[in-house]
Amino acid sequence: MSPRYPLSMTVNGLDWTVSITAGRSLLSVLRDELGLTGAKEGCDDSECGACMVLLDGQPVNACSYLALQADGRAVTTVEGLAAGSGKVLQEAFLSAGGVQCGFCTPGMLISAHALLERTPQPTESAVRLGLAGNLCRCTGYQKIVQAVLQAADVLAEPQTKQGES
Repeated sequence: MSPRYPLSMTVNGLDWTVSITAGRSLLSVLRDELGLTGAKEGCDDSECGACMVLLDGQPVNACSYLALQADGRAVTTVEGLAAGSGKVLQEAFLSAGGVQCGFCTPGMLISAHALLERTPQPTESAVRLGLAGNLCRCTGYQKIVQAVLQAADVLAEPQTKQGES
């Protein structure tokens, strides 16, 4: 039997400690141990971005990131983007038609959130560059780019207008 190691991390604001084997990916721990299935396993090779999560605020491919490297760190999954800019992004993806099959959407939302944290008013080129680590087979990207730009505009509005319809 392989030795097990404690892994303590904060995930979506909650503290977790699990016991895992050394070779486990962050993605497998999030999905199998914590039940957070938003991040998807697409390519298992850091190419598609479906597994994207934020690690201390920076996007990483959870499929190729060793879980034990996240010890003591903060992880945000798409489930953790339910409020604030994450909610605005989700609404923009829906209204702009940036969601089709939905498989890439969690990773796209994570990358878009990270982009908007770095660059609140990105250009179209900056959005395309910010999403370059995420592949989509359905949308052709234009509607996803429009959604991110739309979310940026909403987030730039005064707080009182964001809740209005």
